[in-house]
Amino acid sequence: MTTMTLVHGDITRQSADVIVNAANSSLLGGGGVDGAIHRRGGPAILEECRRLRAARLGRGLPTGQAVATTAGELDARWVIHTVGAVWSAKEDRSDLLASCYRESLRLADELGARTVAFPAISTGVYRWPMDDAARIAVETVRNTPTAVEEVRFVLFDDRAYEAFARQLD
Repeated sequence: MTTMTLVHGDITRQSADVIVNAANSSLLGGGGVDGAIHRRGGPAILEECRRLRAARLGRGLPTGQAVATTAGELDARWVIHTVGAVWSAKEDRSDLLASCYRESLRLADELGARTVAFPAISTGVYRWPMDDAARIAVETVRNTPTAVEEVRFVLFDDRAYEAFARQLD
């Protein structure tokens, strides 16, 4: 049984087997969580992302998929990079957002990870409404078979923390 916990804070300060990065498809860093993970983790993460792009992800990582790299200087063994879905009022992309959590957990299982720290994927520049993103994240983790013992949602602000807390109640 996977335990889900909430932490109010900075995901780059977490100690976990896996820290999940809400990456962009280029895998080359960006803003928000992505930029913070690359800055705090150091150049080893970017170097490995570049190797992945050159070897098998020439067009970038597709939305909803996940790949793992070193965690560099983070207090983790791996970073799992996943590309969230951009929210749309005209098209339901919930399956793509849910896939980020499923694929990250699948990859964590392959790596033998026991603890995984997730951000609130797609809620920043991808504009996914926080309450809906929290619902999708919690339901997906609840319904995904995994050997991961603890999933920690690391939430940067009060609004995100409260939205996830409502889903866990």
